[in-house]
Amino acid sequence: MKKAALALLVIGLMAQGVVLAGGVAGAKNGVIVRVGAAMVAPHGDGLTIPAGRVEVGDNTQLGLSVSIPVSRNLAVGVLAATPFKHDISLGGTKVGTTKHLPPTVTLQYRYQDGSNVVPYVGAGINYTKFFKEQTTGALAGTNLNLDDSVGAAAEIGVDWKLSKRWGLNMAAWYADIESEATLNGAKLGTVKIDPWVYMVGASYHF
Repeated sequence: MKKAALALLVIGLMAQGVVLAGGVAGAKNGVIVRVGAAMVAPHGDGLTIPAGRVEVGDNTQLGLSVSIPVSRNLAVGVLAATPFKHDISLGGTKVGTTKHLPPTVTLQYRYQDGSNVVPYVGAGINYTKFFKEQTTGALAGTNLNLDDSVGAAAEIGVDWKLSKRWGLNMAAWYADIESEATLNGAKLGTVKIDPWVYMVGASYHF
């Protein structure tokens, strides 16, 4: 609970900064809103227990990201999405599912040279909320719980402006996501998920 409260406080303060930044620089440099397909692909080690290795599978949902400039080359980025649903496997066999939301806030450096193609990188914080854990198969009827996660995040992307307002975007985020797993109240250990998030979509420049 302390981790969740801290993450919400940090994200809230950064979001407040986004609003203020938008008021100061948004009209001059242009806010960018992007919508597209976002895929979460875990690359962590999962969790190894005597019964086998616990892993979380890939999932793709509708993604939304926003960049609000604070200067010519700096912007605050926010990543959101519809809830991701992941299969949980034990030793390669599906034993459950979970959903999560991964709001991420970053400070971006955007390379502006006057062209329609703008690459950027960023770093910030990720807060992942897990919910609706369900068990199936060998674990059916048990109570699985995954704690929320707070960790560092980094991103890389490129905006390609096709017209005054519309464009395309490709981006990838890395998030340090580790969750404490419990089964029927007994601690199993730390599930290391550490995903890459890939997103391709359309952008609108205000």
